[in-house]
Amino acid sequence: MSQRFAIYYAPAVTDLLWERAAVWLGRDPATGESYDGAVAGLERARLLNLTQSAGRYGFHATLKPPMALAPGQTEQGLRAAMQKTAAELEPVALGKLRIASLDGFLALMPETDSNEQLQDLAASVVEAFEPFRAPLKPRDRAERAARGLTPRQEELLDAYGYPYVFDEFRFHMTLTDRLSEADHREVMQAAQTWFGPVLDAPVTLDRLTLFHEKENKLPFNRIAEFGLGH
Repeated sequence: MSQRFAIYYAPAVTDLLWERAAVWLGRDPATGESYDGAVAGLERARLLNLTQSAGRYGFHATLKPPMALAPGQTEQGLRAAMQKTAAELEPVALGKLRIASLDGFLALMPETDSNEQLQDLAASVVEAFEPFRAPLKPRDRAERAARGLTPRQEELLDAYGYPYVFDEFRFHMTLTDRLSEADHREVMQAAQTWFGPVLDAPVTLDRLTLFHEKENKLPFNRIAEFGLGH
């Protein structure tokens, strides 16, 4: 079985942002519930088509990207390490989020771009869980590199299995797959309509959330969370 684990930030399942995102993406990774019906004027079939990858991974911000476990490592050990690491980290105030276009897809990002505490936390998580990560398979490495990376991103890909860590890290919570120019304006407007009512509340990164992909290409499920600072 080719399973993978990912360490994300995701809001509490009772948070209105989580609930709205689950409806937008058509699936709640915590409960497995699916959603039908149009959202902010977008028909469900069309929205599902525009969010296939985002919906499969679930609503989140990546801290330690999806990884197969290294030989000798177990889910039980990973959970124990997450508990220990989370207790040693302090929550980070992110402020309010905004809907932004990032490399052609829509995502929620902090209104304030510079946050040293956030960068430090993200780097700490990458390093802390590196012993749990199995090396990238050559095919997976080639697929990632083929998308177009800078030399620095290729360096990080080879060292950590992911190109967007440390100085390349940008906190974002993905809402769509890459959009065409024809779709961008309408989907942006719908996203602003749908998420606008919950974006006035500031967000705090207050937990590490464990997501699990049971087999390759299956949806990721939210299976555990660990509060920061306790």
